[in-house]
Amino acid sequence: SLEATLEAARRCREAGVDAINVPDGPRASARLSPFYTALAIQREAGIEVILHFCSRDKSLLAMQADLLGCAAAGIRNILFITGDPPKLGDFPFSSAVFDADSIGMVKIQDHMNRGVDIGGRRLDSPTKALIGVGADPNAIDMARELRRLREKVAAGAEFVITQPVFAVEPLERFLDAIAHLHVPVIAGVWPLASLRNAEFMRNEVPGVVVPDDVMRRMAAAPDREGQRREGIAIARETIASIRRLVRGVQVSAPFGQVATALAVLAE
Repeated sequence: SLEATLEAARRCREAGVDAINVPDGPRASARLSPFYTALAIQREAGIEVILHFCSRDKSLLAMQADLLGCAAAGIRNILFITGDPPKLGDFPFSSAVFDADSIGMVKIQDHMNRGVDIGGRRLDSPTKALIGVGADPNAIDMARELRRLREKVAAGAEFVITQPVFAVEPLERFLDAIAHLHVPVIAGVWPLASLRNAEFMRNEVPGVVVPDDVMRRMAAAPDREGQRREGIAIARETIASIRRLVRGVQVSAPFGQVATALAVLAE
């Protein structure tokens, strides 16, 4: 059922949110089709979506079919991600396809935007997708991260969304390193829901660095509700610190708590 999702999307629209991200099987989870979810949100809630498009589960033929479906359905904002391997999820026995990584998918979409399919044949009309990619300002192998981002932009990427940011300095260094690419960057912001959530993000989520001072602030909160409020305060402070550096922010709704995300964005 999408009733709760659509109601949350309407609340976001009414609060002035520009678009809603629709993940594609994060951490190799099995969920309702992100394509169907995105289509329902745009049609029934009246707000644009940014559809995540993961290569893990799709062959090249399936990718092209889905991208043509997005074009026909009016889903124009697509964030291409390689995806987590199935062994990280609840169904580790599932097969991984990975016919292309995020760079390869960007090339496919860029060619389709120019009116050419994966076999080099002309399409009846070009697709019109805005091509997005992910990036990690806290990557352990930063040289590799920067190289791959350069390749993504060269392949046709038009905007970047980062992993959640909790400190300004790593983001500033990252933005300085990619300034020559002239690509808009949207910074990810995650309002921590609890101390346990902070510990999970710090220890279990690749590409996320939760600083010691943030952990201390979350631990000092008296109870779970206090921790939630502290998480919102930290997220608001983060946005205030980075807003001048980026073209926008993506605020997550931890555990589906849209009210938390909207509290972060409230004036």
